[in-house]
Amino acid sequence: MKILTVSEADLQIAAEALRAGKLVALPTETVYGLGADAFNPVALARVFEAKRRPTFDPLIVHIADLAGLDRLVDLSLLPGGAVEKVRLVAERLWPGPLTLILPKRPEVPDLATSGLATVAVRFPAHPVARRLIELSTGAVAAPSANPFGYLSPTRAEHVVAQLGDRVDFIVDGGRCEVGVESTVLDLSTGEPTILRPGGMPRERIEAAIGTVTVFDRSVAHPTSPGQLASHYAPRAALELYPYGALSPADSSADEALLFFDGRSHRAYLAAASTAGRPAALVRVLSERGSTVEAAANLFDVLHELDALGVHRIRAERAPEGGSLGASGAECLAAAINDRLHKARTTTRADT
Repeated sequence: MKILTVSEADLQIAAEALRAGKLVALPTETVYGLGADAFNPVALARVFEAKRRPTFDPLIVHIADLAGLDRLVDLSLLPGGAVEKVRLVAERLWPGPLTLILPKRPEVPDLATSGLATVAVRFPAHPVARRLIELSTGAVAAPSANPFGYLSPTRAEHVVAQLGDRVDFIVDGGRCEVGVESTVLDLSTGEPTILRPGGMPRERIEAAIGTVTVFDRSVAHPTSPGQLASHYAPRAALELYPYGALSPADSSADEALLFFDGRSHRAYLAAASTAGRPAALVRVLSERGSTVEAAANLFDVLHELDALGVHRIRAERAPEGGSLGASGAECLAAAINDRLHKARTTTRADT
């Protein structure tokens, strides 16, 4: 494993590695991806091997420009009206943290799509990711660069710690700005459906194409990445509580508390002081209650707590529906709560 910079010379090295069927971890605006040539089945198999990822869980293919969509997708297979929705989404929301599920071309390897008739495609906003894809093959499958089911990496050092020599090169582009994975939107049927909440808020999607439905996570077989019920888990046991419901009465010496914002943390401290309880190890995702800041910090904080060796994390959900976590169309509370829900060991009542 070799760490590269974002210089043009190093990106050329990384691009050549991708063309040769090697694995390259690359930064995106969401999380670091484990990149492989999307048209090379052997390279794709190495991705599944490195991540220990079930082959029934599809990969997201990243493109460098809108022209790359034509290599992967057959829009003629879409139902009436859906092509216009694809055009509007691509025009208004790409590049960005949004993945589209669309009918695939036969040339796309079944290993990339888990044998489905659709392919997951994203046009990332990160300039380093786009340049690397452009220099290499034009289509790079890049699921999160972590072992399957573990915390997604938001820094190059997270990739080093979790994958090590299972990846050939890591392009260090610094910390990821968004910090949670892309929203996945299925446009392959007549009913646009969010299969996974993420970095692109539902409100922005609906402003572009109208009302969308939201996937029921109880479905048995995933049709896109991120639909499995358990995912993104730290090594420590994680208990999930409603916003504001963390109580000092349940505290223990070997735990950490994860608050969404400073307001709920201060309320907890007041209760702990009254009860005479000692302060636990505490982290706050966003002191000011910004869902954008909280999303960017989420995986960083969980990685940190894992490194500290705590045995239990008690975390609270981000408030949704116009409360503290809302900031109009940019509210990412649903994405934060989705990741916490999948990382949980126990979910307390009323969550």
